[in-house]
Amino acid sequence: MPGTNLTREEARTRAELLTVAAYDIELDLGNAAEGVTFRSTTVVRFTARTPGASSFIDLVAPTVHEVVLNGTALDPAEVFADSRIALPSLAAENELRVVADCAYTNTGEGLHRFVDPVDEQTYLYTQFEVPDARRVFASFEQPDLKGTFAFTVTAPTGWKVISNEPSPEPEKGETEGTEVHRFAATPRISSYITALIAGPYVGVFDEYVGKDGEQRVPLGVYCRPSLLQHLDGEAIFEVTKQGFDWFQEKFDCAYPFSKYDQLFVPEFNAGAMENAGAVTIRDQYVFRSKVTDAAYESRAETILHELAHMWFGDLVTMEWWNDLWLNESFATFTSVLCQADATGTRWPQAWTTFANSMKTWAYRQDQLPSTHPIMAEINDLEDVQVNFDGITYAKGASVLKQLVAYVGQDAFFAGVQAYMKRHAWGNTRLSDLLGALEETSGRDLKAWSTAWLETAGINILRPEIEADADGVMTSFAVRQEAPALPAGAKGAAVLRPHRIAIGLYDLDESGALVRTERIELDVDGELTAVPALAGRRRPAVVLLNDDDLSYAKVRLDAESLAAVTAHIADFTETLPRALCWASAWDMTRDGEMAARDYLSLVLSGIGRESDIGVVQSLQAQAKAALDLYADPAWRGEGLSRFADAALEQLHAAGAGSDHQLAWVRAFAATARTEQHLALLSGLLDGSTAVEGLAVDDELRWTLLERLSATGLADEAAVLAELERDNTAAGRRYAETCRAARPTAEAKAAAWDAVVTAETLTNTVQEAAIGGFVQSDQRELLAPYTAKYFAAVKGIFEERSHEMGQQIIVGLYPSLQVEQATLDATDAWLASAEPAPALYRMVVEARAGVERALRAQAADRAAAARG
Repeated sequence: MPGTNLTREEARTRAELLTVAAYDIELDLGNAAEGVTFRSTTVVRFTARTPGASSFIDLVAPTVHEVVLNGTALDPAEVFADSRIALPSLAAENELRVVADCAYTNTGEGLHRFVDPVDEQTYLYTQFEVPDARRVFASFEQPDLKGTFAFTVTAPTGWKVISNEPSPEPEKGETEGTEVHRFAATPRISSYITALIAGPYVGVFDEYVGKDGEQRVPLGVYCRPSLLQHLDGEAIFEVTKQGFDWFQEKFDCAYPFSKYDQLFVPEFNAGAMENAGAVTIRDQYVFRSKVTDAAYESRAETILHELAHMWFGDLVTMEWWNDLWLNESFATFTSVLCQADATGTRWPQAWTTFANSMKTWAYRQDQLPSTHPIMAEINDLEDVQVNFDGITYAKGASVLKQLVAYVGQDAFFAGVQAYMKRHAWGNTRLSDLLGALEETSGRDLKAWSTAWLETAGINILRPEIEADADGVMTSFAVRQEAPALPAGAKGAAVLRPHRIAIGLYDLDESGALVRTERIELDVDGELTAVPALAGRRRPAVVLLNDDDLSYAKVRLDAESLAAVTAHIADFTETLPRALCWASAWDMTRDGEMAARDYLSLVLSGIGRESDIGVVQSLQAQAKAALDLYADPAWRGEGLSRFADAALEQLHAAGAGSDHQLAWVRAFAATARTEQHLALLSGLLDGSTAVEGLAVDDELRWTLLERLSATGLADEAAVLAELERDNTAAGRRYAETCRAARPTAEAKAAAWDAVVTAETLTNTVQEAAIGGFVQSDQRELLAPYTAKYFAAVKGIFEERSHEMGQQIIVGLYPSLQVEQATLDATDAWLASAEPAPALYRMVVEARAGVERALRAQAADRAAAARG
């Protein structure tokens, strides 16, 4: 990590000096099947505003052979250091040629190399965001130094080679068994959205035809041959075309690139990446086995998120990474809005999913010591690499949703349209978008921006209701609180303006909870009176922030909480139900609701929850509450209760239904008794069946992991399963099963593979960490607390960002919920002098233990009260 950083001030200075015209990049990948490095040749033409000045270009490479600036050869030994090539005495017009050997990676950064165990063929793809184009070619690695990029790629004969521009007909290469692919130059784009995907990939193809019948955009969807039988291209094209129609209408701007390929690639670290015209997506989204509709909804949101970036991020790009939040928040907000509103959508309930998953992520992130304003201060690349978080994505999208409610959707998109026309192919700041929105809405957004984008933390909204003896409300107000920011967080808590709806819900004759009235208003300051509700009969439930317009933690008054506890399954609409579930979960995390009471609430209502995404979130949250927030003395009882309920729901669910699949997975995660585990064994070996339940590859590994973690499956069982499923996914699951076994030897082997050996690829390392950390193996894992703190600084300094972050976050002793863990962390923080990015990761993990201690105390106190 040292030697590869770039500060904002350095980037600003370089952008003031240079204007980039064009890159010509030649890459020789002919040795990909066995090579460690590949030859990279970059020719870049650029101008300097001040002739005679000096600058630098970025490159991460084991070897630099040649540096020629304006015809003069420079000694690589003198000008190449710390991932930079010094460029002295620039002319007004410059041409730079760099020849280097760059390295293939197995970390998901730069040019990732993967060998499929099914066909033993090599597959390559690039991942450049944030600063990794420089791992493949010499580049000015910052978003505001845009240029055109023309790639020429030598690759093995027969390979597909895909980039930002349409793939050309290959020519015969100079070396036997190779072909040369000469791509046309791209439009002016940033280096981080260029891309190259190469290998014996296979694809399916379609075409988007615009509503005018004239516009035609070639569409491609690619994967490895071993996944082709599982590739549901028609469903992917359907979502993609809906997105094209919707975005082009809302943005009033035609799709800006020449084609649109989506490539499902192996061992991808993120969900997807918005490379211009060549989006890469994690290939776990090619579903090998049955999944619930929530997985299809998540994939569709990812597809639409990346498509939105073609306009907002690729056509118009942030000047510097402090506006990363706007890039990601905008794509998140518009993708969910498209899912909810697009003609023919399968997911009109998309905002329920957003409230249930994305916002809970934001609320969690916003209560950590690392909380920061949405518009974070990004001083260098290390800052941005740890800022792909719940604030950047989910809080930002939540605030944009509120902004739309504030200015109106028509005015919002009119402003977006003006912004895109004004800044196409350029770089912008937040002020450029807000200025356009002020023009179209007539509202002054400066105060709104200050309150929402430049301050950290989260507000709490509570209803204050007075009623007479007849149940008529005599007064109604909304109280806003600004809880103190977590210790160590920068800034101060503030009250904010909120645009919210208040929903009144009552039980109808059938026993359903239905909304009888809704009012929308602005909440500002500590107390906002709502005189419109005075004189109304008090309803069963008063729900603040109904329709989820704003971003705030919501609390129910005592009577509403009692009604929700008794009738949460009786809401007729999914969104208010999800908001109440979210409020209960937030109360549990805050120690306001005991973990055992949360479990009781979940079990009372989940059986009638129709939204499968909500069901799966509740299952995960109930398990987390038991693992982390329950009194350890009661935890076993709670887990047994949850496992028994999961088994009951498994048998009650419809044969072959999504609910059945969700419940068998929840049961497998918590199976504890001899009878429970015997059922898992029976499902795995086929001696037991549940009607309609397909025990397919993915489910088999789920069952085997739990049997491994409980000591009922040995290495022979893992090898036998791997023989059945000797795929990339199978090898990951096998690593998880091995690391999950409840023996000191298994833990030591997994720790060594991850921490010491450095031989695992990114996804296999992630799988091993997932198996190592088992919630019912606390005693076995206890000795690794000291080992963690002995190793963590070296890991940060020696590993790439992605690999280091996996280990630092994944192996922190989060399950050791005790004061000793906090003390060990504090001692390390005081002595180790960690870099800011490392400090942030460790402090965030520490906060989880601190929160769990408070929640366990609350659960213990609730038990004492009876």
